[in-house]
Amino acid sequence: MKLFIRGLFLTLCLLASGILAGCGTASGDFSNEPAHPAAPAHPAVTTVPVAGMARFQVGETVIVSFSGLPSGDPMQAAPHEEPIKDDGTITLPYLDPVLAAGKTAGELQNEIHDLYVPKYYLNLTVTVSSGDRVYYVGGEIKGDGRQLYVDGTTVTKAIQSAGGLTDFANHHNIKLIHAATGQVITVDYDQALQNPADDPPVYPDDQVNVSRRLW
Repeated sequence: MKLFIRGLFLTLCLLASGILAGCGTASGDFSNEPAHPAAPAHPAVTTVPVAGMARFQVGETVIVSFSGLPSGDPMQAAPHEEPIKDDGTITLPYLDPVLAAGKTAGELQNEIHDLYVPKYYLNLTVTVSSGDRVYYVGGEIKGDGRQLYVDGTTVTKAIQSAGGLTDFANHHNIKLIHAATGQVITVDYDQALQNPADDPPVYPDDQVNVSRRLW
């Protein structure tokens, strides 16, 4: 009987030791787990709209004038006038083809200057301009059709330059289609007259279309 009690006691001690050891191991595992810090929150990205500018397109005529050239230099005889080729370039004396499409007159002017100075000339003034640029107005406008582009043209100015809206025009549904991107903007004519921020710019080859009102 004593032996039975002693064996039972030893068995209980072994079981208790095993349970305590398991708890200690589990506790150690949890305490040694690597920390996983929360990922830092990404700051909000704010997109600042940049005002667009008229940019050259394939087929447009680029006029490049040079001044400050040495006496008798053939480049000063007359401005270089050339339509932009299908690959977007123009060809100037002494230079490899220069990419013009997609650039403003000012950007192209600076680039051409830097290609010539100081490699070919020490002093040179370059002026870049374009041939006639146009945009198009249509729909319920008194003088629809092709219009000459000038810097600063907006939707309301384009309409006014074309004679204004007809009596049947829908003042609240005027479409501006940007040729360069295909973007379509809906303009409320009356609202744009009141608030210049609602009067988007028109660029060369853009279209302004005025729909007819239903009543």
